[in-house]
This record gives sequence, structure tokens and C-alpha cells, in this order.
Amino acid sequence: MSASNITSTHPAVFLLIGIPGLEHLHCPAYTLALLGNCTLLFIIQAEAALHEPMYFFLAMLSTIDVVLSSSTLPKMLAIFWFRDQEINFSACLVQMFFLHSFSIMESAVLLAMAFDRYVAICKPLHYTTVLTRPLITKIGMAAVIRAVALMTPLPFLLRRFHYCRGPIIAHCYCEHMAVVRLACGDTRFNNIYGIAVAMFIVVLDLLFVILSYIFILRAVLQLASQEARYKAFGTCVSHIGAILAFYTPVVVSSVMHRVARRAAPHVHILLAIFYLLFPPMVNPIIYGVKTKQIRDHVLSLFGRKDV
Repeated sequence: MSASNITSTHPAVFLLIGIPGLEHLHCPAYTLALLGNCTLLFIIQAEAALHEPMYFFLAMLSTIDVVLSSSTLPKMLAIFWFRDQEINFSACLVQMFFLHSFSIMESAVLLAMAFDRYVAICKPLHYTTVLTRPLITKIGMAAVIRAVALMTPLPFLLRRFHYCRGPIIAHCYCEHMAVVRLACGDTRFNNIYGIAVAMFIVVLDLLFVILSYIFILRAVLQLASQEARYKAFGTCVSHIGAILAFYTPVVVSSVMHRVARRAAPHVHILLAIFYLLFPPMVNPIIYGVKTKQIRDHVLSLFGRKDV
């Protein structure tokens, strides 16, 4: 009897809910995300001229977006197309781990790209000596280790709960706080841990990104000619677009969860879907349109070569 009292119980499966009528949205978005990011990875790998620090970081970002999309969107499509709402409890925890881990990695890579732009503009003579391949590898490993270290406790924390509030998760995927809301018992530590990690990642990373752009802006304004200033800051446009695409949905979703708790569930689900769909879909477009080297290689790839 004592053993049964201390053993946590959980449902064999959770039920993920979606918003009917959005079936037409997910497949094109997933296709665009996969096609765009895989194209970027192919071009960066194939073209020796793109084997530079900025493009290595872009390759990391594209890889993260592919994994992030693939960890959630196939199940979303199964929910909308086949009404397959069930997800195994362990599979739910695995999906959650990948979702949150790779989101944290994306934030770290965006910060690394800000550092890349800072060195390129503020310390151009030291660019190749500072951003060496060993350093880039270490930055990538640090991003992975940080994300894994922060997210590894989540599955173990959630396994200890008894889930007495039903198996229905009010999301299209297994999100940490959505699962916590189904648990009985003292969930304060999970709530605090989730908020602390979110604040640590979003606030700290974004603070360093903003700080790097303060130095970049100061260096750009000190350039002699307007053309030089325009060219220098033009190299940052794609990165700024990627930052806005990633952090804006995160901040809006976080604020809505705390300010508009009584809003219709569909509002929170839509924000959660937008948070996942938008960055992987638009990042390749942003870099393809704004980065001349990538744009030229894409046009060449599809046969539009100058005769």
C-alpha cells in the first residue's frame, strides 16, 4: 500500500487537440520549412565560397529549424488529417524534450550570429583570427550542452506526478506547462523552473544580442561615408529579421499566457502553432532574399544563370 502511495501514475496516452479548419495551413508551412532549410544546407555544404563563420552559423540555424519542425509538425498533421490525437506518454516527453531543447539552441545560435556580426563590423581585421573553426565548433557544442542540461530534468520531473485532471492537452503538441496543468500535487517547482529557464534564455540571450547591436550601431555611425554605413548595416538585416521572427512569437505567447489567461483556448493554441511554424518557414526566405551570395546560388541551382 505504501508503494502505491509513492508511485506516480500517468495515463498511457495523452490526447492532443487542434483547431479544425487549419488543415490547409500546416502542410504548406512544413513543406516550405523543410524545402527552404534543406536548400540552404545543401548550398552551404556544396559551395566552398560559403565556408565562412556566418554561413556555418546559418547552417546550424537551418539544422535546428529542420529538427524543430520535424519534432512537432508531423504529429500536428496526423491530428488534423486523420484525427489521430493520441500520443504515448513517453513519446510526449521525448517530443517535449526535443521541442524545448532545440528552441533553446536556436536562441543560442542567434546570439552567436550577433557575435559574428559584432566581430565582422567592429573588429574586421581580427575576424578570421577570432572566429576560427575550433571556436565555432565550441560555440555549437556549448549551445547543445546548455540546452540538454536545462531540459533533461523536465521528463524526470513530470514522471513523478499523478495525472488526475484527464489526458487532454490543450495544445497541438506536448508543451511543458500544458502537461503540468494536468498534474495533481505540488507543481510549484515545475512552474518556477519553467519560468526561470524561459527568463534565463530569453532575457539573457536577448540582452547580449541588444548589447552587441549597440556596439555595432556605434561602429557603423562612425564610418566616413553613407555608402559604407549602409553596406555595413546591410549585412545585419537578415540576422535582425531572424531575431524578430524567433523572439516576437515567444514574447507574445509568454505575455498572453500570463495576461490573458481567460482568453479562448484557441487563441493560445494559435500562438503556439505560430511560434513553431513561423521561424523555420521564414528564416530561409529572409536569408535567401537579403543575402546576395545565397540568392545567387539559389538562382544558379534552379537554372537561372547568366548567359
